[in-house]
Amino acid sequence: MEPELITIIEGPTPDFMPNPQGWVQSIYEGPRETDVALCQLRTGNGEDIVERCRHAWSEGRPVRLDYPDDMRLRQQLDVVALRLTKIDEGELLLLWVTMPWEMHDVEEVDDADDIDDMDPDIPF
Repeated sequence: MEPELITIIEGPTPDFMPNPQGWVQSIYEGPRETDVALCQLRTGNGEDIVERCRHAWSEGRPVRLDYPDDMRLRQQLDVVALRLTKIDEGELLLLWVTMPWEMHDVEEVDDADDIDDMDPDIPF
């Protein structure tokens, strides 16, 4: 199935904020471990975007946010909910997207070993 794309053509990488509302996590449950994050985008054609997304979801197609990352490479995230609201500057599209969990290896370091291995000629 061809996904419906919400494409950010220009501008900075969007900010993805942790979602403080627990209800959103209950919307999405799938085979991958993900969190749901909130992304706010100003738009000039919000009604069209909302209508395209509703149509895609009614057909059973996914909706994805297509955006440039910090290195200007294209990335996509699944959109699980959206809302259009008005602000003084125009329309604001609120997107709840799935963010994959990134597990980082945490290395425990002994502070005493760090001090012994430091080069005394390098200032802090």
